[in-house]
Amino acid sequence: MRKLLTALILFAGTACMGQTSCDILIRNGRIIDGAGNSWYYGDVAVTAGKITAIGKLTDYTAPKIIDAKKMIVAPGFIDVHGHVEGAIFQWPTADNYILDGVTTVITGNCGGSSSNLKNFFHRIDSLHPSINIATLYGHNTVRQEVMDRDNRLPTTAEQQQMESLVEKAMKEGAVGISTGLIYIPGTFANTEEVVGLAKVASLYNGVYASHIRNEESKAVEAINEAINIGKAANIPVQVSHFKIGGKANWGTSNITLGLIQQARQDGWDVTIDQYPYTASSTNLGVRMPDWAFAGGNDSLKIRLHNPATRAQIKKEMLAQLAKYKFKNYSYCVVASYSTDSSYNGKSITEINKLMGRKSKAAQEAETIMDMVEKGGAQMVYHSMNEEDVKYIMRYPFCMAGADAGVPMPGKGMPHPRGYGTNARILGKYVREEKVIILEEAIRRMTSLAAQKFQLKDRGLLKEGMAADIVIFDDKTVSDHATFEQPHQYSTGFHYVIVNGQVVVDDSKHTGVRSGASLYGPAYRK
Repeated sequence: MRKLLTALILFAGTACMGQTSCDILIRNGRIIDGAGNSWYYGDVAVTAGKITAIGKLTDYTAPKIIDAKKMIVAPGFIDVHGHVEGAIFQWPTADNYILDGVTTVITGNCGGSSSNLKNFFHRIDSLHPSINIATLYGHNTVRQEVMDRDNRLPTTAEQQQMESLVEKAMKEGAVGISTGLIYIPGTFANTEEVVGLAKVASLYNGVYASHIRNEESKAVEAINEAINIGKAANIPVQVSHFKIGGKANWGTSNITLGLIQQARQDGWDVTIDQYPYTASSTNLGVRMPDWAFAGGNDSLKIRLHNPATRAQIKKEMLAQLAKYKFKNYSYCVVASYSTDSSYNGKSITEINKLMGRKSKAAQEAETIMDMVEKGGAQMVYHSMNEEDVKYIMRYPFCMAGADAGVPMPGKGMPHPRGYGTNARILGKYVREEKVIILEEAIRRMTSLAAQKFQLKDRGLLKEGMAADIVIFDDKTVSDHATFEQPHQYSTGFHYVIVNGQVVVDDSKHTGVRSGASLYGPAYRK
């Protein structure tokens, strides 16, 4: 009997010694690795923030075991178009991103970024948000620092100063440079100015990401400008939130996307990103001509109070409206207006009526100018066509980007894309409408984005990669945020792991903040 007991103890000890321990063990999942491959059943082991094994891991054990129950196990999603500079420090848990499956956000888009990236990264790494953050360096940011809001070309000395700032930013960890050529003061720059800055970013293996100069009637010229900047600077190009706005332009996405396809066929690294909605969101000032804002707010007010100048501004506004084939400004809805929050959620047409003005486009233009003078507003513009959205989405080198920050829950009427971009693609466009297949959607949200922005250890489920992982139910994943009720989180994401720590457990944010700064190639060297 004693011999038998001894043998059993030795056998048990041998069995224990045969097991491999890890921190987190994910079992029974349908693994989609992010490379575009078909799903397969398997397990994933995570140790010390890294993926350490994938496959049938019957001999593994862990203090945290997640039964994926045939759910999808995929790399954490990478949102390539964010604006989180300020808000992430107020809401570091970034629930809107995390509960939409996003583990990494690339911020600094549309020409606007932190001006001091060394300090920005230090704050991120001290704060430890729930998401990883990489950043571009903004052209508008650097131009305003050197030239304020002047409507002119830079002097040779100013151009050199801007290029030096770009070089500094790249060395501090930027993944590239961004432009917002529709915004002040970037709109005052010519192509040559931007090429000069992009050349510096190219020297440090960066990317050129552009909110192009026009996404409506002159989109072809604007896309060609972005492509030509890439050629002249020998830099990869990312055209941001690719779209076609204005009724007059609906149905022309085959033409604009054709420019991207041709550039790639010619050997140029040009890709795009998109949010899956027929409405855009930006400030109210873009409805007015650029020159009205030159010199800053004081100069703007002088122009608006000069009858002749105000009349010219209105004339150009109405000409733009007619060109887009909109009868009035009812397509323009206020997301956030700090001067009077009762305007939030109302269209310019509705606000114009509340002000007792006639229901005419000319009077609505007056309302816009009054609101801009009082500080402006963040807007939602219902100006796109669903068929164009689908056509662009089918393009294999189109990534997902919410074009969002971290919203304060319940405040304002922000664009729902900030809450539901990835869930909407997976639910509406993959599961329901079958515009693209699941594996393809995930490839674009993960490895394609990591490849473009050179996030070397992200975007794939592969041994040795960082353990950014999302586990979701592809049969139920859904977005719930709407234009009328935007502050609603996506559902279907049951677990989210960031750098090896569980941030979402059983569909609930744990409060864990395991995100970190992700630095560009020049810093890593």
